[in-house]
Amino acid sequence: MEQVFNPYLPLWEYIPDGEPHVFGDRVYIYGSHDRANGKVYCEQHYQVWSAPVDDLRDWRNEGVSYLRTQDPSNADDTLQLWAPDVTQGPDGRYYLYYCFSFYPEIGVAVSDDPAGPFSFYGHVHYPPEILGGKTVQEGMVFDPAVLTDDDGRVYLYYGFAPACEKELILPQFTEEEIAAMPEEDQRAIRGMLSTKFGEDSMVVELEKDMLTAKELPRPLIPGGHHTAGTGFEGHGFFEASSIRKIRGRYYFVYSSHKSHELCYAVSDRPDGGFCYGGTIVSNGDIGLNGRETPVYPLGNNHGGLVEIGDALYIFYHRQTNGTEFSRQGCAERVELLPDGSIPQAEITSCGLNGGALAASGVYPAAIACHLTDPTVKNAIDYSDPAMKEQICVTERENLSFVTNIRDRAVVGYKYFRFTESAALALELRGSFRGSVTISQREDSSLPIGSIELDLSSPVWQLLTAAICPEAGEGALYLHFSGEGALDMKSIAFLP
Repeated sequence: MEQVFNPYLPLWEYIPDGEPHVFGDRVYIYGSHDRANGKVYCEQHYQVWSAPVDDLRDWRNEGVSYLRTQDPSNADDTLQLWAPDVTQGPDGRYYLYYCFSFYPEIGVAVSDDPAGPFSFYGHVHYPPEILGGKTVQEGMVFDPAVLTDDDGRVYLYYGFAPACEKELILPQFTEEEIAAMPEEDQRAIRGMLSTKFGEDSMVVELEKDMLTAKELPRPLIPGGHHTAGTGFEGHGFFEASSIRKIRGRYYFVYSSHKSHELCYAVSDRPDGGFCYGGTIVSNGDIGLNGRETPVYPLGNNHGGLVEIGDALYIFYHRQTNGTEFSRQGCAERVELLPDGSIPQAEITSCGLNGGALAASGVYPAAIACHLTDPTVKNAIDYSDPAMKEQICVTERENLSFVTNIRDRAVVGYKYFRFTESAALALELRGSFRGSVTISQREDSSLPIGSIELDLSSPVWQLLTAAICPEAGEGALYLHFSGEGALDMKSIAFLP
């Protein structure tokens, strides 16, 4: 039977900031577009993927949906398209809202089809009668989210509010230094230095033309500097606005200033009154059952909720390639409790599969949801060269695998459906002398097999061990001990 795992798109695809929407009988993913071993965020044009609502295993590439050069503000192609969102307007057409890298403008494109292609439509603006001669003090127009409510009213959300753990320290350059930079770097630096960054998330209602503001923007939830006494303490708004109406209530999902976590706030109306709900997902499982150390190299996070049938899912992204610029989309099913709360989801390898993966056949090692070793950090700082030495998923020559496997590394997968004793084969290369203990526990307290390793080869080698797992759904952990470094391409369950 065909299965799906995390990341849910092919391993060569990098669609972070995923906003899932159901239109008709399909769910569509709108996101940014990174690349393997990227140098900056969002280097590629927007690309849409979709799947039938009754089969989330069957994802289809809908192709390029919007070129960054279609917007007249980027005709010289010096800016990157950052996280977008899409809504179906009151006229039945589909509207794409987007922003460019540190450029103070929200663009809008339109299409008759949810998959696109989209055509440039205009920029969100404030008419003179709204401004009254004033300048809008709205902060950074960043990561737009959009909602067309049941009554046809349209609301736009956005914001970028560095604070606390993610305080933004702007670089300082002289005019001579900026002039010596490549043109695209000049524009980005000038835009960043001239931007007034925000303090909170923002909301504004739009006219039915989907472009014109009906009012001045207003704060929605507090940023990290303004959380005292609000209920948002420790989880103030940073970025990554996302909005959904679910079972009559409004759920605002955002990245807190911790950056690796997506939190949510709930209200009975779309433009205010939001109360902090909790963390939905952390891409390192920080906070889950009290966990304080990450199970996966941390990075920024962005995603959204979607209700498909009776099930609710959170889409998010993970970091790869030892950088924060090569992010892949993942998703987990979440539970909406009778009181409207959403417990924090665990990051898994099985994701949208509807249950554990079968413990049979071959799987890419890169679907690991647990990658730890003594070098994995509790903080996010990809300017630190040590971050690139962490165990991670990487892609080279169109092949994805786990790299930098060293002494005390743990590679884990959740979950598999075990039925009987079998054999496990690991496809490895590198130079390593030691062993790998195969366990169903993170702390290796339930070993089910082991392999002695004495490897020195740049060519992939298959090493096999008999395993005796507990029947039923369970995790699989590989605990490495020894000297050297390895790459791992695949794991395989053999009869």
